[in-house]
Order: sequence, then structure tokens, then C-alpha cells
Amino acid sequence: MDEPAAEDRGSHAALQNLNSVLTVDEKLEAWAIQRRLFALSHRRVALGATSGRFLALTRPLFGGFDLTDVRWQDLKDVHLHVGILSASLQLTAFTGPDLASASGPTRTLVYEALRKDQAQALYRICQAHDQAWREKRRVRDLEELRARSGGIQLGGSGLSNSAAAAADGDAASRLRSAKSMLDAGLLTDSEYEALKAKIISNV
Repeated sequence: MDEPAAEDRGSHAALQNLNSVLTVDEKLEAWAIQRRLFALSHRRVALGATSGRFLALTRPLFGGFDLTDVRWQDLKDVHLHVGILSASLQLTAFTGPDLASASGPTRTLVYEALRKDQAQALYRICQAHDQAWREKRRVRDLEELRARSGGIQLGGSGLSNSAAAAADGDAASRLRSAKSMLDAGLLTDSEYEALKAKIISNV
């Protein structure tokens, strides 16, 4: 069988499957398919980047397909490795149902033996969404931490020993959260120092 012709048929079938799972108003912006040379024992994996999510479509030997998708708001990190013959794409995504915090649980997805130009196009889109949602998470986490840092007022004459101890423990927890955000790069040094001073001043 002629290899280019086989590649064209495989690509066409993969694109049809990707387009079949798009929602209303969702657009396929870039796609990549695993090179046939690296998929001798299985049908090739097809990847797609849409306006709303990342798609990975795996086709078993006996027909049909399995779909894995990652919402852009769940994307934590993306890495691209380009070799001599092919490229690989690795995504790390949060697993929570809502907009995740920077410290939430994650899963890692790795796709190898991709066409280099297609993988690079996918990577550019993933990276753009990663940066946009990373900033949104940073702002949200910062706002939540600021709200918690001013949430307890201490020093009143009616405060019991147990309440004071609980408040001290909560302040310590907020300080640890602030330090974690600093270590994760979600806070600048000046933002961290300002929050730390505010938390301590309320103790």
C-alpha cells in the first residue's frame, strides 16, 4: 500500500472523528496525528485544539474511538519536545470540577511520535491558553488569600483563650498559604511581604 495515500486516509478519518465531537460553536483550531511509523500495533492517536478545550482521540483496532478532553481552564502546564523524526507533547491538567487552585491535584498526559509541525501548532495554542488561565488563577487565589487575611479581628476583651488559640492557628495557616503561593510564583516578593504583614498585624 502506498504510504502517503494511507497517511491521507488515516488523517481524513481522524479529522472526521475529531469534528464529530465538537459542540455547537466550537472550532477546531489545530490538530496533530501520530506518525504511522510509530503506530504499528495500534491505530494512531489524533489530537485537537479547539476554542474551548484540548482533545485526544484514541482509536482501538476494532473500530470506534475513546475521547479524552482537557478544558483550557484546567490546563496547568504544557511541554513540547521536538526530535529528529517526530515530536512529543506533555500536558499537566488539574482534575477538579471547578476553576482549580494552583495547588490542586493534577494528571499528566503524554502523546508521542507526532508530526513536528502539527505538534508545534498545538503547543502554541496550548501555551497561550496556559498563560491566560495561569494569570486568572493567580488573581483569584490572591483575592481569596487577601480576603482570608483580613477575615479575623483579634484583641477584643471578650475573646476566650480557646478562640485566641484558634485564631492564631488560622493565621499560621494563612501564612503557610501565602508562602506556598510565593514558592509557586503566584505572588511577587512585595505582595507576599504585604500579605504577611497584614496577617501578623491581625494576630
